[in-house]
This record gives sequence, C-alpha cells and structure tokens, in this order.
Amino acid sequence: MSKPINTILCAVDVTRDEVDRAVLERAAKLAVLEGAQLDVITVMPDFGMPIVAGFFSEDFHDKALAEARSRLNEFVESVLGADENSKIRHVVATGSIYEEILKAATRDEADLIVIGAHRPDIADFLLGPNAARVVRHAKCSVYVVR
Repeated sequence: MSKPINTILCAVDVTRDEVDRAVLERAAKLAVLEGAQLDVITVMPDFGMPIVAGFFSEDFHDKALAEARSRLNEFVESVLGADENSKIRHVVATGSIYEEILKAATRDEADLIVIGAHRPDIADFLLGPNAARVVRHAKCSVYVVR
C-alpha cells in the first residue's frame, strides 16, 4: 500500500495565471481527494549578483515580494474561491525556481508536487527545464499538468 498524501505542494507562476489555472485546479482536486493540506508556491527570480542588484532600489526586493504575495493570494482566490483560499498555505520564495520548489517540498514534508509544463519544443525534450529538474530531483512524487 502506498504512503498517504498529507501535503501537496502546487507550483504556479503568477505571471502566467491563465496557463497555471489548470495546474492549481488539478492540485486542489487532488487535495480534496486525498484529504491533504494544499500549499501553493510561486518563485521570484533572485537578482543576486551585486552588479545586477545595483540597478534596483534598496527596497525593491521587499516591494516585489509583497506584490508577489498579493498576486498569489488573488490568483488562488480567483481560481478556488475565498473559503478554499483561506485554508491554503501560500509560499513566496526568491531564487532558482526548481531549487526553491524542492526546498519548500522538503521543508514542508510534501508528499506530492504538482507542477505545470508548457508546450514542449525540441530543446525542452518533453518538459520545461524547471519541471524536468523538479521531476528528476524531488524526493516525493511529482504530478505534471500539461
């Protein structure tokens, strides 16, 4: 018998909300089916290098995080409704997309990661680079939504 699914981590890009709508809907259905906690994560790029960061104001990162949190909350509520949104843990991370998804999955002991994959082209070889890395390196099962 397989291990029960207690926590599902759904990765979305709040800048592609029309595309990731199906990803969130599928994750929510799986969470209901399994009686699992649903966590939703979005990852902002890290400007990291001092030469790049120097082009932005000192409070840029904090403002960007606040904007991402707001957009994630609005996105989840628009897809699932206010009642469901209030039960979901929202995670906003900064850094490499696949690394932050894997860190959150490990930290929160996710039993399943739900992630979207864009339409592939030859270079992507069936999955986008972030989805492929998550699938390859995750310690839990990964459900890929096309």
